[in-house]
Parts: sequence; structure tokens; C-alpha cells
Amino acid sequence: MEVEIIKANPVIPGDACVDRSSRKRVAAYCRVSTDDEDQIKSYNSMVRYYTDLIKSKKEWDMAGVYADKAITGTKVDKRENFQRLIDDCLDGKIDMVIAKSIPRFARNTLDTLKYVRMLKERNIDVYFEVEKIHSLKDGEFLLTILSSVAQQEVENTSAYVRKGLKMKMERGEMVGFQGCLGYDYDPVTKTLSINEEGAEDVKYIFDRYIAGAGGCMIARELNEMGKRTIKGNKWTVSSVMGIVKNEKYKGDLLMGKTYTVDAISKRRLQNMGQEDKYYIKNHHPAIVSEDIFDKAQEIRNKRNGNRCKPSVESGSRIKYSRQYAFSSLIECGYCGKIVSRRSWHSNTNHTKTIWQCSNSTKNGKQNCPESKGVPEEVLEKAFLESYRMLCDNNNDVIDEFIKRVDKALSEDSVESKLVKAKNTDTNLRSKRSILLEKYLDGSVAQDIYETKDLELVRKLAANDAAIESLKNSVNIEKVHRIRLKEFRKVLEENRYLEKFDRSVFESLIEKVILGGYDEDGNSDPYKVTFIYRTGYKDDLYGCKTRYSNASTNKKCSNSSDEVKAVCSNCSDDTCGDGSFDVKGEP
Repeated sequence: MEVEIIKANPVIPGDACVDRSSRKRVAAYCRVSTDDEDQIKSYNSMVRYYTDLIKSKKEWDMAGVYADKAITGTKVDKRENFQRLIDDCLDGKIDMVIAKSIPRFARNTLDTLKYVRMLKERNIDVYFEVEKIHSLKDGEFLLTILSSVAQQEVENTSAYVRKGLKMKMERGEMVGFQGCLGYDYDPVTKTLSINEEGAEDVKYIFDRYIAGAGGCMIARELNEMGKRTIKGNKWTVSSVMGIVKNEKYKGDLLMGKTYTVDAISKRRLQNMGQEDKYYIKNHHPAIVSEDIFDKAQEIRNKRNGNRCKPSVESGSRIKYSRQYAFSSLIECGYCGKIVSRRSWHSNTNHTKTIWQCSNSTKNGKQNCPESKGVPEEVLEKAFLESYRMLCDNNNDVIDEFIKRVDKALSEDSVESKLVKAKNTDTNLRSKRSILLEKYLDGSVAQDIYETKDLELVRKLAANDAAIESLKNSVNIEKVHRIRLKEFRKVLEENRYLEKFDRSVFESLIEKVILGGYDEDGNSDPYKVTFIYRTGYKDDLYGCKTRYSNASTNKKCSNSSDEVKAVCSNCSDDTCGDGSFDVKGEP
């Protein structure tokens, strides 16, 4: 039996994939990962080298040099010219690709094999000069090993870099500083100095935030004043809150806030304890005091934490929205629950905005039977009345009120108590020392010594605990004094209010209690109690009868555009991060 062999013909007419001319269309790919001077020179040399090489071969046609400059090799999606090379190969414009080495082509084993296989399916050869590998002729085994070595090199380099950065942070050197509003960075000394122009914006943000304004409102105010972020962009909620929670503004430095997941993806995530962090106190000059910064964090944590914090008693969610002036500030005088904002007759021409106990509206009237819905305009007018009563007698009432609060703070000064506690500590330690001397010289028996010494140790422990508590209280007292100063400023600058002003309300009021009992013990669901930030308490009885306007359908003080900026329920006047507008929510 005779077998006739029909010789293979690699060129098949009409085959779009392999119908080539005798000359190969060859393209080169080169890349450098940084933009320093030496690498740019190398980049230019590689482009010239491959241009000359391809043109010098008679059997090759120049299909182009595809080059990426200052781009990492671990992620191909970041390399525009590499992607353009692959697209041209798939479009049938290239027969062969030349790369200096596997790491220049890709430092990710998966990407190397993926694209080599993709081109191999279309009969496109990839030639690596250093390794002398042709993808069409040589097997994948060697290619896999060498590309894995390239990837391992990247991972090792990344590990060395991370270790070096950690050592710098352990020494207290600043790492990863990307610019910060209010500070100028000296790259030579690696120190921060205050930029006065930016510092004014930072102080404004903190002052407004601790006065009750939220991120949205502050961002809008800054944009209206023509202010811009350090990058020249308009202010947003996130950019404002980035300032509020940045510890650099009180003079401290926290490094290691984020970490790199791996060297290949280069994804950075917030460090929630996966890596070490490095905190340095008093690293540079502060723009705001530690008291102001801590107060801002207290407000921020309260807003963010309560939004998704379950209630122990009922299991319900306590949301902290500052979209409206009264949001999260009103408490039911009967059951102590949050009072929420609701709309009555919302689908009619008689829409009315009221505030009512959430325990009653959500869990049933039987849970808080004495509470009633109070119109928003009544609350606004009640505040105007309380404010006017405070100011009507010019400076006399204001000065007397300020003096009374200041006197209370002075008489019950925490600092004086702290001094006494420290003196007590000194006396107790002195007594213990004297007791020991008497025991050693034999003037005090052992059983008496042990009993007396144990008593002194207990007193010292109790006094030490008191000292720690008083130290924390000192900071609170300082905040009260700051509030007192701000309170006077607000009163002096806003002597009379003809209409409800949200900024004044939030600057002065700590809490509002809706409903309660009068002096005779009778229930008054329309009693409104304003608790000022200084501790002053003002009770107003029968407010619905005194302040409601039954002759009109006016639902609140935002019925005209003129009043929109100061109305407590103006949707443009939102405050707080991620605030939302939900009927029945606080």
C-alpha cells in the first residue's frame, strides 16, 4: 500500500487570518515605569533601536513602535499604547510583535499568558529578545516560568518598599503627604508650616460645624463665597468632612490610614487594623485647638453613629438627619423619644408640616397618648419669642444671663476641684510615708500599720480615679466657656429676629422638649422648652394657641422665596452627611 503525502501550504488563499504577503508586518512594544531622567533616556533609545531594527530587515515591514512612558507593567489596563497594539493585532494589521523582555511586556503572569495566547490563536508571533522566545515556536512552559519570575520580582520589590516606608514611619518621618489645605510642605526639611489664607477656611469650617451646620450647608456657603479646595475644585460634603476629621489640623499626624492589598492590583483600602498605624502628637503647628477638634469629632460621631445604631430598648434605628433645623433636636416631654417631622394632608391644598412623637406615630397612640402634633410654624414662633425675651431689655438681661452662667462655672470650677484632688493625693502619700517611718522605728505595731496603710491605699485609689474623671471634665468645662463666648457673640450680632433664622437657632439651642406638665401638674402637649447651649432653660406654655395662625394655610416660614434661606424646613438648607428627606423621620 502506497501513501501519498500532500505537503502543507501555510498560505491559504482567502483565509483572513493567514493570508499574508511574503513580508511580515512587525511592530515593537517598549515601556519604562518611571519618568526620571535615566528612564526617559532609555525609553527614547528603545524607540530608536526598534525603529532602526525593523527597517533594517528586508523581510519585515514597519507596523509601528508602541511605547508607554512612566506606566507600571503590573496592570495592562493602564497602558494605552499596549491596548492599542492588541487592538491592531486583532484587526489583522500586525503579523509579529517584538518586546525586549517578558517584564517589559507584562509583569503579571496571568496577563502575559492571556495576551500571548490571544495573539497565538490568530497566528501572531510574540518575540522576547532577552529570553529568545518565540510564542509560536516555543512551548508555554518556559514562558510561564520566566513570567512568574518577573511577577515575583515585582512582589519582592513591593515588599522591600513597604518595609522601608514602615521603618520611616517608625522613625517619625512623614510619608505619603499629598497636600493639605492650610499647610505648606517643605520637601527639604519635610516639615509643615501654616498657610494663613488656607487656615482661615479651615477655621471657618470647624466654627460652622461645631455651631451645628453640616457638610452640605458648609460646602454651599464656601462655594457662595468663592472659596475652592486645595485642588481648585468646588466644595462638596465629602471635601468638607475630609477637613473636619483630619487630625493634622490639631497638630497631630496619623500615618498608615490606607494600605496596598497586593503589588499586582495595587488596590488601596482603608486600614481598619490590617496593618500598623503610626500616630505622632504635636507633630506640627495646629490650626484649631484640640478642644474644638474633639468637639467636632463628638458631633460627627453622634451623627454618623446614630444613623445606624440600634436602640437597646426597641430595636429600632435612631436616624440622625440634620436636613431640617429641628431634626434630632426635639425630644418628647412625656416618653423621652425623638420627635419626628410629618406632613398632614400632603396630597391636598391644605398641606401642613407638624412635629410629633415618633413613639406615638410608629408604635401606636396608646404608647404616648398625651402627645400631640405641633405645627412647625408654632415651634419657629416660640423660638422667636424665647429669643426676644432674652434680648428685649437690651444689655441688662443678656449681661445678667451671661454673668449668672459664668458665675456658676466659676463657683463650681472643675479646675479648682482638680487642684484640690491633687493636693489630697500629695497629703495621702505623705501620710503613708510617715506611717511607714513610724512602723520602721517601732512606734507603731505591725497590725495597726497594716490596717492604716490599707486604708490609705484605698483612699489613694479612689482619689486617683477622681483625678482622671476631673481631667476629662476640665475639657468639657473649656468647651462650655467657648460656648458661652460664642453665645454672647451671637446675641450681640443678632439683636432682633423678625423671622426664624436657622443659623442663630442652631448656634444657641442644645435641645427642645415638646410637651410636658405646667406648674399645677396639668398636661400641656403644646408646652415647648428650649434648652440653650449654656444650660439656660426657657419654658413656654400653650404655644399652639399663642403662636398658631389659623386664618391662613401657611404651613411654615418658607412660603416665600425671600424667607427660603432661613426657614427651618428649607430643603436647600440641608445639613449633615448623607442627610435624607423621609416623612416621619427625625
